[in-house]
Amino acid sequence: MEAEVVMSEKPITIIKPKNNLLELQLGEVWKYRDLMWMFVKRNFITFYKQTIFGPLWFLLHPIFSSAAYFLIFGKLAKIPTDEIPQMLFYMAGVINWSYFTECFNKTSGIFSSNQGLFGKIYFPRLVVPISDSITSMIRYLIQFAMFLVFYLVFFINGFPIKISWLAIFTPFIIIYLTLVALGFGMWISSLTTKYWDLRIALGFGVQLWMYATPIVYPLSLVPEKYRIFMMLNPVTPAMEFFKLAWLGAGTVDLFFTSLSILVTIIVVFTGLIIFNKIEKTFMDII
Repeated sequence: MEAEVVMSEKPITIIKPKNNLLELQLGEVWKYRDLMWMFVKRNFITFYKQTIFGPLWFLLHPIFSSAAYFLIFGKLAKIPTDEIPQMLFYMAGVINWSYFTECFNKTSGIFSSNQGLFGKIYFPRLVVPISDSITSMIRYLIQFAMFLVFYLVFFINGFPIKISWLAIFTPFIIIYLTLVALGFGMWISSLTTKYWDLRIALGFGVQLWMYATPIVYPLSLVPEKYRIFMMLNPVTPAMEFFKLAWLGAGTVDLFFTSLSILVTIIVVFTGLIIFNKIEKTFMDII
């Protein structure tokens, strides 16, 4: 008696190269959301295993950095902070700048640091920088909670700080900083796959970018004729808006804020295009 074997049909996924530059396929990233959360979990587990203090570094880093700025720029250089308590002023700048640079640095080195993984299996490469940004965002929320504790202590002790209703826009500040970091990071990551010397200049460039951002000094201290150049820095509006919202002192210009948002949208859109183009050939280059 002959038995007939019927093969069950299985879904087949056909992977085709993207020929259209505007074919960003962002919906495909959502399909891999489980992989994205797995990367987030991996990032935390890896960090815990390789440190002595573990999650405490999330709190120790902004505290030590703010204390160093307090001693150097506050006490020694005596740079004013718009009558805001110096420790709070520096901490507000540190937690936001640290979040931005962490997202930016991880995105800018995404191809070189993940070439082994990218060369073995297919998935939307954009999943990795997004998962890294989510990891950094969780760390930011922990540091922001610590900032609120310091804020409450200073407020109870009668220091002249006043929160504004603009604080409700804090989530938009975080999203904005994320987009700026991802946009510029995707551009840099695409360029460094071919021009390796840009990686060497990257650390120096980030350091200069920091001093061009009002973190250790208030924007009001910058002379009017030079302030326009500071406002062209896309990170400056986020920093000043955060300080205005939570500390009651910050220089926010509606025109330059709108311009920065427009520039960020353009950088993110063009960054996605160049990122999707490079991901098809970067293994041949690296």
